[in-house]
Amino acid sequence: MEQVRVYDAIKASQENSLKLEDKLVIEAPLQININNQPYTVVMRTPGDDKYLIRGLLFAEDIYKKYDNFNAERIDEDEYFNNVIDITIAKSDLGKGYLNKRTLLSVSSCGICGKKEIEDIKVEGSVLHNRLKLSFVDIQNMFDIMTRQQNAFKLTGGSHACAIFDNNKSIITSKEDIGRHNAVDKCIGHLLELNKLTQASIMLVSGRVSYEIVSKAFFAKIPIIIAVSACSSLAVDFAKEFGICLIGFTRQNKMTIYSNPQYII
Repeated sequence: MEQVRVYDAIKASQENSLKLEDKLVIEAPLQININNQPYTVVMRTPGDDKYLIRGLLFAEDIYKKYDNFNAERIDEDEYFNNVIDITIAKSDLGKGYLNKRTLLSVSSCGICGKKEIEDIKVEGSVLHNRLKLSFVDIQNMFDIMTRQQNAFKLTGGSHACAIFDNNKSIITSKEDIGRHNAVDKCIGHLLELNKLTQASIMLVSGRVSYEIVSKAFFAKIPIIIAVSACSSLAVDFAKEFGICLIGFTRQNKMTIYSNPQYII
């Protein structure tokens, strides 16, 4: 699917103006139906839609099985009629399905449409990690992720997520206009490959807020490393979940917010 589109634009300064063609990352809605009933509309960058849905339903406690489900694209238009219907046996639907989203989930928000604050709380055991990372390890992983950010190179407008295993080898990398969408695509991809249990380190190109931490926790990924800032709630829950959370990872510098013992 097309992820980048060219638009006519004017680059202006106080001195002059120049007409040019500018490449922009595509943002378009995807309607997700579950058993022929609308569940939510997600704003995303087209491509890897099934991975996006798989990761989203996993994080929302709707479908936690590793078996693949049937996904059928029932309507497709350039912008406004992307509809995918997911078929899941009622006995396999998790309790998250009862917290049905009633609003549009925009590309900058992973919890839009939740009916109550209680809906965003998660329960589970603390994650444990024996992996140790050095500055060189982290820089090498960011270099690997950066080389795979093709949409960002063209537009400067997409986010990326990359997931690595215990050997610091990349096992998936995805881009999207939404930070949490990129995470969902990576997790969904690993679910499809039956490799989620290999996931140990998550890199993200933007900031980390609560929903990124919760997705990593559900996927049992104990280390999150971000280019940008972390929110207060992200830090609070990272500490509660046993996740090593690192932000502002730039030019051989970083800020470690939780579980610093994993960095050498």
